[in-house]
Amino acid sequence: MSLQTFEVNPGVAPRATVIILHGLGADGTDFLSFADELKLDAVGPVRWVFPRAPVRRVTINGGQPMRAWYDILNMDLVQREDEAGLRASMALVQALIDAEVARGVPAQRIVLGGFSQGAAIALGAGLRHGERLAGLLAMSGYMPLADRLATERTMANAETPVFQAHGRSDGVIKLPRATATRDQLLALGQPLEWHEYPMEHSVCMEEVQAIQAFLRQVLAVG
Repeated sequence: MSLQTFEVNPGVAPRATVIILHGLGADGTDFLSFADELKLDAVGPVRWVFPRAPVRRVTINGGQPMRAWYDILNMDLVQREDEAGLRASMALVQALIDAEVARGVPAQRIVLGGFSQGAAIALGAGLRHGERLAGLLAMSGYMPLADRLATERTMANAETPVFQAHGRSDGVIKLPRATATRDQLLALGQPLEWHEYPMEHSVCMEEVQAIQAFLRQVLAVG
């Protein structure tokens, strides 16, 4: 199985790739606007890849089928995790990275990011990936399988910069869950840039501007 994707290609050979994973019940088109809004001319030509999560039944939503990277069993997010679903999606995303490398973009020129569920998969897959990535981007997300991270993360991405942003009024993934992820990564020595905004479970313009600056930094041409 491979992931369906939407792509925005630069028209010439890309110098970098940014992969963005959508949230629960959304679609790969949710962040298509990033390709226009984020000005990365200094980076060179960039390919944007927006994967679509598989359709699965989501327990917390009455078992309704929807696009989801993994099942949500309850709102705790820690005590009962869909480990099989998480690991399956992490593997699919890692395969997507490998496919991008095969297309000619080195892993160290690839940024993996996501929103909510997508952010959880981006962190989990990125920190376990066997090749060094340029950066990881977590919007309104958290660390899945957090108790396994210290033993499962690869040294290849032990120094990969992480951008993490969250809303103070987020009612879906509460702020303490996000700050626990932040603190865990900092304790492991992971380079991390933290941003906190007066918003709910969403993305604000100030965050988009900060993401633009982060991408320019980690994808800077030396």
